[in-house]
Amino acid sequence: MADLAKYQQSLEKFQTSYAKEAIKEPANFWGLAGFAVAAAYTGSVIPLLVALIVEVMYVMLVPNLPWYRQIVQRREKERLFQLAKSNREKLIKSFTPREREAVEYLRWLKEKIQDNYRKFTGAGRLPQNLVALDQRWEDFVDLLDVYRRRKQHLKSINRQAVHNQLSQAYRAAEAATDEKTKRIQQTNVEILKRRIASFDEIERSVKLVEGQLQSIENFFSYLNDEIVTMSTPEKFSLLDFEQLSDSIAMTKQMLDATADSVGQLDAYNREMGNYELLPEGNR
Repeated sequence: MADLAKYQQSLEKFQTSYAKEAIKEPANFWGLAGFAVAAAYTGSVIPLLVALIVEVMYVMLVPNLPWYRQIVQRREKERLFQLAKSNREKLIKSFTPREREAVEYLRWLKEKIQDNYRKFTGAGRLPQNLVALDQRWEDFVDLLDVYRRRKQHLKSINRQAVHNQLSQAYRAAEAATDEKTKRIQQTNVEILKRRIASFDEIERSVKLVEGQLQSIENFFSYLNDEIVTMSTPEKFSLLDFEQLSDSIAMTKQMLDATADSVGQLDAYNREMGNYELLPEGNR
């Protein structure tokens, strides 16, 4: 029984995605085509039977080979990388002209920093810190997208309507003649109070992201100055990249937490039919 359970676990561990990739390999396709041609040429089904046996062995063996799985994983990583790159470029095209100008300037500055390092040091490869500038630029684009959407969110909120509904809910709770109605209105009061509190959270997050965007821009400019005036490659290694990375990570965590809070409140207002309290794009 233990052997049977172990065998079942190994079968469950087998991932069909690798088998599908193996079947789609050009070598497999042309191999099957060769057997089909042989069958047609000889007028015999034997090549087809051999092809079936070989194909079963191929599908059972190749997808489980470690080196083949590594190939598939590299392909998938590259596919996801190219997809993310394409989506980011589409996102940039949706920005306003001023926002696109900021993004493209930072892209140009990033490439200039990397080119200048190669030029002034004669190095064939960039240090990991400078390679990571690509990620910092992507962070800038992502944060700029969050910044613009949050500002639009704030502009679309009718704060006065929320305050009016809160006052009405207070009065309704006080005037309730039965416990069930009172409990419903008290719940509504708490939700509306949380909604009002979220306004301040969003405003703080917008200011934080704005500061983070400026920090990334200033860091790139500072780094470009340092590369141009750098006397030795060792001096470059003293520059602190970790502080910027940690700051960006902290900002993203805060944004994720705020996004959950805002999303829950929007969902509640949508359920309650309070569409005037929702951003226009989410109604």
